[in-house]
Amino acid sequence: MDHGEVESPNLNRSRILHRFFELGILIKGIDGGLELVGGLLLHFLSPAAISGIVNFLVRGELQEDPTDLISNLLLHNTRNVIDFRVPTSVFLIVHGVTKLLLVRGLAANKLWSYPAAIAVFAAFTVYQLYQLAHRYSMFLGIVTVLDIVVILLVTEEFRQMRMARRGVAV
Repeated sequence: MDHGEVESPNLNRSRILHRFFELGILIKGIDGGLELVGGLLLHFLSPAAISGIVNFLVRGELQEDPTDLISNLLLHNTRNVIDFRVPTSVFLIVHGVTKLLLVRGLAANKLWSYPAAIAVFAAFTVYQLYQLAHRYSMFLGIVTVLDIVVILLVTEEFRQMRMARRGVAV
C-alpha cells in the first residue's frame, strides 16, 4: 500500500477480527492440548498419585494461608474428579482431541472445519450452560463467554472466507 493511500475501515476491521480469530483458535488449541494431557494423566495415574501431585502443588500456599480459596477449591475438585475418574478422563480426552482436530482444520483454512467447529463449540457451550444452570462456577462462566466469542469469530471468519472465494470485495 502506498503511503498516500488510506486503508478502508472494512479492511482494517477484517484484519482485526482475523487476528482475534487466530488468537481464539490458539487458545482453543492450548485448551484442547491441556484437556488431552489432563485426561491421559487422569486415566493412567492412580488416585493416590493424583492426590499427591495436587497436595504437593498447593502445600506451600496452604501453609501460608490455610483458607486460600483457589488451593482449597483445587483440593475439593480433585476429590470429586477422582471419584469419577474414568468418565472424567474419557470426557477430557474426547473433548481435547476434538478441539485439536478442529483447531488444526481452522488453522489450515479447511472449509469443512468452520461449520464443524461452530456446531461442536456450540454444543459444548450448550452443555456448559446446562452445567452453569445447576451449579455456578465463575471459571466455567468465563470459559463459556470465551467460547461464545470464539464461535462468533469463527462464524465471521467463515463468512469472510466464503465471500473471498466468491470474489466479493470484503
